[in-house]
Amino acid sequence: MQIILLEKIDKLGLLGDLVDVKAGFARNFLLPQGKAERATPENMEAFKQRRADLERLQAESLAEANTRKGVLDGMTVSITSRAGTEGKLFGSIGAEEVRQAFETAGHVVEKKEVRLAEGPLRAVGEHPVTLHLHADVNADVIVNVVGEEV
Repeated sequence: MQIILLEKIDKLGLLGDLVDVKAGFARNFLLPQGKAERATPENMEAFKQRRADLERLQAESLAEANTRKGVLDGMTVSITSRAGTEGKLFGSIGAEEVRQAFETAGHVVEKKEVRLAEGPLRAVGEHPVTLHLHADVNADVIVNVVGEEV
């Protein structure tokens, strides 16, 4: 299925690109979220007229993400969790717990922005975490997991 991208999408293309994707990906993800439109002659003409507005919105989004990166980059948050004597957690810390830690620190971070490269955190200590704020902007933060003995 051919679609017109309405924003930059990682590993797919830039704003205004005409790309071929599987029909299910377009129907279930790109079209409902407003990230793309079907590549019909009418939609292509309408896109040409809206292109300047879409580029302006994308530039504003990138500027906001860069501002947030300036605030969040290098930040450290602490999360307390029950742990055994060897430093292993009784459970794990996922993206939602990291999001809540940033909210407690006074910063708004969405769960979908948290990237845990090695999966959920399962041990006490400092762990590097990436926040994917925009298609072009990532902020590197530290999550310090503090063990609370039982």
